[in-house]
Amino acid sequence: MIRLKNNVKIFLSLLLISNTTFANNMAVDSFSKAKKLLEKKVYQDHQETIYCSAKFNNKKLVTPPAGFHTTKYLKRAKKIEWEHIVPAENFGRTFTEWREGHASCKNTKGKAFKGRKCAEKKSLEYRYMQADMFNLYPAIGAVNALRSNYNFTMLPSEKNDFGSCAMKIDNRKAEPPVSARGRIARTYLYMDETYGRYSMSKQQKQLMTAWDKTYPVNEWECERAKKITAIQHSENKTVKSRCVNKQLW
Repeated sequence: MIRLKNNVKIFLSLLLISNTTFANNMAVDSFSKAKKLLEKKVYQDHQETIYCSAKFNNKKLVTPPAGFHTTKYLKRAKKIEWEHIVPAENFGRTFTEWREGHASCKNTKGKAFKGRKCAEKKSLEYRYMQADMFNLYPAIGAVNALRSNYNFTMLPSEKNDFGSCAMKIDNRKAEPPVSARGRIARTYLYMDETYGRYSMSKQQKQLMTAWDKTYPVNEWECERAKKITAIQHSENKTVKSRCVNKQLW
């Protein structure tokens, strides 16, 4: 009888958690799982990359837009990858495991390691942040690789690095196409408002606030947020508030 009562309590607790909406991701702690969920449950009817509006299929193969080109990472240009809009390093560096490592972060030869691999291994909090689907967007692999962990800004050069795709990268900075700026801005604002470990610089926050106002949400951005909320049991209040104001929620 006691065991039955305990099982009922456990079941009710799990049920409560499953129906609770958190401020931040506390449901998916695997980057690999997050990518699969995005592919199958969020983007299954909207297979389009964020920067270049390239189409992709269920095998992650990309059909680049006419006029797209790249001279680097040619193999990665054939598939999509899941891009951290706010680079993992930007919040990862706040974790001791990333900066200094951990006693148990050693390879098979006993050599110590740190960085992303150690943070993934030892910090559940880091894994939740890394797997937060609100911060993940599909991108052509080559674009993802060349963007690296560079911050977004407005660049003086008129030259595009990818032909018809208006993504610019120069001097360890990146300027995204107009079509992506609003979504990028609201992702940065979400991460800044949701996770105490991450904060933007004053200059970057000014830029993201301006992009947020200049490039408003559309129906797909709102639908995407709804789908992720249902899976992740957390809300992107930044996006939701804009969607409500435009009567898209």
